[in-house]
Amino acid sequence: MEEKKLDKWLRQLTLSVNLLVIGILGSTLLLLGHALGIFPLESQEIPRMDRSENSASKISSTGVWQAPQLASLPSNQEGDLIRYGHELIAHTAVYLGPKGKVRQISNGMNCQNCHLKGGTVAYGNNYGAVASKYPVFRNRSGTTEGYEKRVNDCIERSLNGKPLDPDSREMKAMVAYMKWLGKDVTNVASDKGFGLLDLPLLEEPADPVKGKAVYEAYCTRCHGEDGKGILAENGLEYTYPPLFGENSYNTGAGLYRLSRFAAFVKANMPYGVTFDNPFLTDEEAWNVAAYVNSMPRPEKDLSMDWPDLSKKPFDHPFGPYTDSFPEIQHKYGPFGPLLSANK
Repeated sequence: MEEKKLDKWLRQLTLSVNLLVIGILGSTLLLLGHALGIFPLESQEIPRMDRSENSASKISSTGVWQAPQLASLPSNQEGDLIRYGHELIAHTAVYLGPKGKVRQISNGMNCQNCHLKGGTVAYGNNYGAVASKYPVFRNRSGTTEGYEKRVNDCIERSLNGKPLDPDSREMKAMVAYMKWLGKDVTNVASDKGFGLLDLPLLEEPADPVKGKAVYEAYCTRCHGEDGKGILAENGLEYTYPPLFGENSYNTGAGLYRLSRFAAFVKANMPYGVTFDNPFLTDEEAWNVAAYVNSMPRPEKDLSMDWPDLSKKPFDHPFGPYTDSFPEIQHKYGPFGPLLSANK
């Protein structure tokens, strides 16, 4: 038994040393690439070792939705509007951030920090199914919401900002882009890859302490030990976004729900990972989500959310609830008993 423990410890030590060396070499190459203009800002990826054999959740890439190509857009007024929408999603802060050249209404993060590569990545919180779903009744607000309301929800929560004028060119451009991305989607149930994947629940609570170790091992090189991210050279947006602190998403954001953050991390992190070749184990994804969401961030008044409490998600971290489980269990789990009790 002691030999097995020693062998496991040695393998973990070797992995950590290898990752450190690879990370240093990769960062050096990236910096050199930026200096020479070889690597654009959007394509930075962290070199990694293949740990997919340790990952419980791995699914096939067959039948996965693929986004249309921007190059296919026509050179006309409609195409220009869609291209502007993509630009706003990819570089939101340049136009709408604290130093935005159009308005100053958000925290400096870009929409694609949470909706990867302009909302086009399979299981990267993409926009593929948006066009086929909206307008839609949403339990969080208790109302039927259109595209504009949904976009402003993200600006007010994930970007901790103020709503955008629904009649503005910027809003029209973002909506046009989202509609265009989903233009060929006719049956969401027939394809895979929309939104986020479903991650198996843990049988025990997610552990922020264990999650901190995961964060320190794999996340600090991009997001920093203090979680404040890395600001781009233009000083207007983030190369890597803040995961906690005053410039990160607030407590009303979707990623503040543990199941959403863990699913996002599992399929996409460290940056460059894909859903069909994940890096973190399920447990590591849940735990690092618990750590990140245990850290300080802006707060939002949620008193108007979930008018029907019975529709509140099992992992919504704030009461009241229709069940008797404590708030901490709704935040960290275990979630199985909550789902069983509320069937």
